[in-house]
Amino acid sequence: MKFENLLAEVGGFGKYQIILLVLLVIPRVTLPFHFLLNNFIGAIPSHHCDISSLDTEGIFGNLSGKEKLTISIPVQKDGTPASCHMFSYPQFHLLTNNTNTSELPVVECQNGWEYDNSTFKSALATEFDLVCDRRGLSKATATIFFIGVMVGAAIFGWLSDRYGRKRMLMVSYLSTSVFAIASALSQSFIMFAIMRFFTGMGITGISIISIVLYVEWADIAHRTMAGVMISLDWSVSTMILPGIAYFVNDWRSLIVTVTAPLGLAVITWRWIPESARWLIANGRLEEAHLYLSKCASTNNRENSFKAIIPQTLANVIIAENKADRKYSYLDLVRSPKMRKLALLTGLTWCGVAFTYYGISLNISDFGLNLYLTQFIYGAIEMPAKLVAYLCLDKLGRRYSQVATLIATGACIGITVLIPRDLWLSRTIVAVLGKGFSEATFTCLFLYTTELYPTVLRQNGLGYSSFFARVGVSFAPLVSLLGEVWHPLPEVLFCTVALTAGLLALLLPETHNVRLPETIEDVEQTRKRSICSPLD
Repeated sequence: MKFENLLAEVGGFGKYQIILLVLLVIPRVTLPFHFLLNNFIGAIPSHHCDISSLDTEGIFGNLSGKEKLTISIPVQKDGTPASCHMFSYPQFHLLTNNTNTSELPVVECQNGWEYDNSTFKSALATEFDLVCDRRGLSKATATIFFIGVMVGAAIFGWLSDRYGRKRMLMVSYLSTSVFAIASALSQSFIMFAIMRFFTGMGITGISIISIVLYVEWADIAHRTMAGVMISLDWSVSTMILPGIAYFVNDWRSLIVTVTAPLGLAVITWRWIPESARWLIANGRLEEAHLYLSKCASTNNRENSFKAIIPQTLANVIIAENKADRKYSYLDLVRSPKMRKLALLTGLTWCGVAFTYYGISLNISDFGLNLYLTQFIYGAIEMPAKLVAYLCLDKLGRRYSQVATLIATGACIGITVLIPRDLWLSRTIVAVLGKGFSEATFTCLFLYTTELYPTVLRQNGLGYSSFFARVGVSFAPLVSLLGEVWHPLPEVLFCTVALTAGLLALLLPETHNVRLPETIEDVEQTRKRSICSPLD
């Protein structure tokens, strides 16, 4: 008997799996909150040089606020005050003479900046003066966070295959909470950057462990539904985030608020089951039998499980070596098909993440309100999930991955051709691209979970997620290339999406195929169709 048969006997998608979904959704709502947080805490409000010291010296006399700006700050082409320069001395003649200000002597801001606080009570830029020549540091905070996610993916992928899904999930809860609160209390940009790095390192465990744990408890017939359902929390939370950011517009309070659900997650962790697949693969038969008994009882399938004893489970998953063997990332490259699988999934994840976050972290370039754009980007993900589900179910995993990536690249490419003054058309196409990019991620999480064997599933997903964060780390910085050639960021995102789509064609199909349990399952023929004998 194979594990898929056993899972079908105890209920592969019943009340037990629904309860598990609810328990895992609690911590997962924090994922988009933190992953997209930089759109709000890293936003740079309108600003100009602080001229209050000149007012204190009595230089301005009884001039109005507008007149003070006129004689102190040069005007940009759009008519707004310059952000980073001021006149070297007040130009009183500008009050009566419309002289060309481009030829007047200017200097960089001497006494800091004055910020427009109408949208944000406070942000990183206003707290640490991340403007002008320090403007890139605001983008760098997202990169620093995702480098932490990248490192965390490698660490948690290895640890959860070695010590179990459930135990590492708690470590992820606690580390994320501690470092997130510490980042909110930071008194310098350096301290904030370090704490955000460790926050990213901790939160990636929630992302990769929760989806593997849930899919490992779902049977073949419901794996597609399970993979899509657990990803719905991302879309809902993405829509909720702008509402939270609107009402909590202080960056410190916002970080604490979006981290708060992890307090409840710590309390409810005790009811989350360990993966029975992982327990059996690691020779812990008594524990696996206990969780399977609870599953059968909750799903009203006790009679189907009565004849099963712990010793029977030893034949369900037969490891190629000793039960106490410890797997590592080196096992991903020791055999031919595993090497090919690791290379392709790594590159595909890198391309998908680079494109997705390139769109998601660029929400201020389409002429709409920041909060409204973020909400629209979240709302489009809901129908994108439906598209992903239908594609995965009808087209299979491989062609769904290819189709959604190519559609994403096509939408990004079209935005390059649309004039920037047609902001509505650009926004519509960009939103469609965002929807397709979300569909690619939904497909990819499920697809990768099915490709790797149980003994290396977390290692495989951790490794793939590591490569994804390499792409994500560069995504926020690519927008800076717009200063070289404005369409360059979109051209890069389009090219990467199309290339990743072509690479995905080389991956094997996993639709209606039972999950591989060992490395030998991957190296041998992959034709484990649901119609084939599983015992």
